[in-house]
Amino acid sequence: MMVATFGEAMIRLSPPAFNRLEQAHSLDLNVGGAEWNVAVDLCRLGLESRWVSALPDNALGRIIRNKAREQGVDTGHVRFVEDSRAGIYFVEYGASPRPSKVTYDRKDSALSKVKPGDIDWERVFDGCQWFHTSGIAPALGPGCAELTGQAIKTARRLGLFVSYDLNFRGNLWSVKDARKTTERFIGSVDMCIGNEEDAAKVLGIQAAGSDHTYAKIDGERYLPVAEQMVERYGFSHVATSLRESESVLSNTWSGMLYTGGKAHFSRKYRLELIDRVGGGDAFSAGCIYSLMNKKNPQDAVEFAAAFSAIKHTIPSDTNWSSVDEVMKLINEGGSRIQR
Repeated sequence: MMVATFGEAMIRLSPPAFNRLEQAHSLDLNVGGAEWNVAVDLCRLGLESRWVSALPDNALGRIIRNKAREQGVDTGHVRFVEDSRAGIYFVEYGASPRPSKVTYDRKDSALSKVKPGDIDWERVFDGCQWFHTSGIAPALGPGCAELTGQAIKTARRLGLFVSYDLNFRGNLWSVKDARKTTERFIGSVDMCIGNEEDAAKVLGIQAAGSDHTYAKIDGERYLPVAEQMVERYGFSHVATSLRESESVLSNTWSGMLYTGGKAHFSRKYRLELIDRVGGGDAFSAGCIYSLMNKKNPQDAVEFAAAFSAIKHTIPSDTNWSSVDEVMKLINEGGSRIQR
């Protein structure tokens, strides 16, 4: 079973030991990016994945490509572009009351220069059953927006299941532009993934009683949001992660999967955060893995929530865990040392 993903990956640089970026003498290097993360996480779970993107024809581009290859991701449809650059982002780890912080340096990246027609989507989707992308890809520029729409509509026409993570990024585009662009193709999506904030900003569907901080999330309050999303766009599935931030390093985490007119909620996990970046992508990967393996909706959301909960304990965007580890958490729980 093969899943194709489309989107940008970047070099990730992080000061160690809770240092601020300004005071750091060294930086830990990793790779990350929403759709890259999903492709890698799916390989970790034993599925085949194919990541489609563009990279600069230099050492940074090869690092990104090779890190995906290390996990078994098919990178045969990655374009190497001369006279371009890799996006970079910096992650500062916070501790209350100082929040963690992400600083981007991604303008004019290789993928943002790709034009409609540069990617043969029918060839990309050969042998695939599922296509996944997110709202970050179309936000990179007009060409990427057109490519995203082409990819989604082609995948749907060819009979692939299509998932789309709303993934709103205010530093890439405005709420107005996000809504206008997303409306062009969102009706061809089968499963829409997005938290309460994403649904409000990208689709204009607001949970009753929400505030601008989104610090306290009531899963039952999100149910009418999912119902409106299905009614308006015809999604067969709506998935959302549910995070409550008690402090920078202490969150609760759970998930909801709405399908067939019914909401399914996972158990709630109390997280001791090591690294939250990539947690939502792990939830997406967990949903995709579960549904491709024909898990029922309750088991699917339990797996996705547990898989992504583990991700929060692991530095880097990649979820260095396994199916066995996830199932052990679901079935046994506990935090005693394993010997």
